[in-house]
Amino acid sequence: MAWLSTPAHHRWLEAEADRLWEFGHASRLPGGGFARLDDRGRPADGPVELWITCRMTHVYALAHLTGRPGSAALVDHGLAALAGIFHDAENGGWYAEVERDGTPRDDGKAAYPHAFVVLATASATAAGRPGARALLDEALAVQERHFWDDAAGMAVEAWDRTFTDLDTYRGVNANMHTVEAYLTAADVTGDRRWLERAVRVVERVVHGFAAGNDWRIPEHFDDTWTPDLEYNADTPAHPFRPYGATIGHWFEWARLTLHARAALTARGDHPPAWMLDDAVALFDAGVREGWDVDGAPGFVYTVDWEGRPVVRERMHWVAAEAVAATAALAHATGEQRFDDLYTTWWEYIGTHVLDREGGSWWHELGTDNRVSRTVWAGKADLYHAVQATLVPRLPLAPVLAPALAAGLLG
Repeated sequence: MAWLSTPAHHRWLEAEADRLWEFGHASRLPGGGFARLDDRGRPADGPVELWITCRMTHVYALAHLTGRPGSAALVDHGLAALAGIFHDAENGGWYAEVERDGTPRDDGKAAYPHAFVVLATASATAAGRPGARALLDEALAVQERHFWDDAAGMAVEAWDRTFTDLDTYRGVNANMHTVEAYLTAADVTGDRRWLERAVRVVERVVHGFAAGNDWRIPEHFDDTWTPDLEYNADTPAHPFRPYGATIGHWFEWARLTLHARAALTARGDHPPAWMLDDAVALFDAGVREGWDVDGAPGFVYTVDWEGRPVVRERMHWVAAEAVAATAALAHATGEQRFDDLYTTWWEYIGTHVLDREGGSWWHELGTDNRVSRTVWAGKADLYHAVQATLVPRLPLAPVLAPALAAGLLG
């Protein structure tokens, strides 16, 4: 049965999105921004993080665009934090972390959360929220001035507070989310420059690094973009910079390649053939080396450079990105096999990942598919899970928020 084209399944996706959005309301912090949530959906202790606040602002912009009452106030709450407690009025950009009283705790300026500033403000702009466009323009100016390296065709990684000292580390994870942010900014602003830059990053990572390494994407590089394949070998389960190749990112890159390809097509261009071919090959590698490879269903977190599992815990976000990628590939190719995998993986999520009693999704499962906390504790922010409920119901271009604003939800 083709779930992707079944109205009843679409109704389930809509209901699941509503369940997630309802759960996430509790993450709103009175002093500004959004918190992580514990297993019971209560705000967890700790600083207010820029990337979490941006992702929650983005997902409630999506909620507002689908007509969910009460979501606009949460978008505005996130925008206020970006204009207030996170904003560095002296040096520009946004602090990575602040204390609950607004005091900067981590005042570095990193590409990963700054990509989410662009995504959040672009989605809020698509949702018509006041003040969003001014923040988006500022975020894009910061990208232009500090993060985009035109010679490399990639984003640099991290600066100090004053944008004076640039870290020599370069990373693919931050660039992946920069692609997503740039695609959204291109749709919202109409400025083709951001699409062209997104395509340059995709080409270097997917058609270059991935295709040249048996589809096992190197994640960590030095400032000459030479891969460091042993990076974090002593801490392989790092939540942001794990050793080896990260299976979930293969699915994300495959989907983002298809979004970029569709964006070029929508603008009258003729995308190169490698964009579809490489997206399929990268996806197939993720299935081959990540899914059900150790005697139990689920996706392993990472593999080594021979494709052997390293960290075997199952992350909710990997399953979410897998179903989103299958939907994108089914749309792009029309092949039944993607619809079949889509059904299989939603069955896995419904059986093991959804917390039907406590709400939301379990962040991490062990190899026995029981709740684990090796890498992540508590419940995840809503970003990956909500997007997994929307990608199957939207075209590949424009991307999520602009597509919803255009009334394209299926």
